[in-house]
Amino acid sequence: MAFEIKQMRVNFEDLEKVMDAETYKWHHDVHYAGYVSKRNEVEAGLQTADRSKANANYSLFRELKLEETWNANGAILHELYWGCIGAGSAPDENLAIMKKIKQDFGSFENWKDDFIAAGKGARGWAALSIDIFSDKKLRNFIYDLHNQGGVAGSLPLVVLDVFEHAYYHKFGPDRAKYMAEFINSIDWTKIDEKYKKFAEFAESLA
Repeated sequence: MAFEIKQMRVNFEDLEKVMDAETYKWHHDVHYAGYVSKRNEVEAGLQTADRSKANANYSLFRELKLEETWNANGAILHELYWGCIGAGSAPDENLAIMKKIKQDFGSFENWKDDFIAAGKGARGWAALSIDIFSDKKLRNFIYDLHNQGGVAGSLPLVVLDVFEHAYYHKFGPDRAKYMAEFINSIDWTKIDEKYKKFAEFAESLA
């Protein structure tokens, strides 16, 4: 199924302090729409790419996989961006998110200072995120480039370390054999349990 260009989730009238009318239109109709279009183009290319020629130095498959995350995150991050701004509201201390911000940052002002610093230090994006896997704390992260990392919002189910330290001592440069053995060692019962929890969480956000 092709990815669709979603409508803006916020009216321009509520964003006049953030952007002008031309930026509002260009950002969605050209910039964001371009990411969605190219994501579909990459997905189509992956259907026919020769996986047997995958290579870390260069291969069509590698390039497509890199551009997959570049364009996917390019679209998703914009959707998340527009989904959190609007006419604005005062930070109500009774909101659960405000209580969590105070708990993890000490105060709303501390969070704001840290978030602004992240925005100044970033080359692409700053994001307030919940670190689900470590300690459930809120943190401000930098997404320097769209394709430095997995797709935004994704929750890992199977993770493979392909740095040389993970396999060289046993397999030497034969990464393919290492990966085959890794796949054979996956405990799919554990993966299934994790998947069901993630799926329930994802469904709750729909």
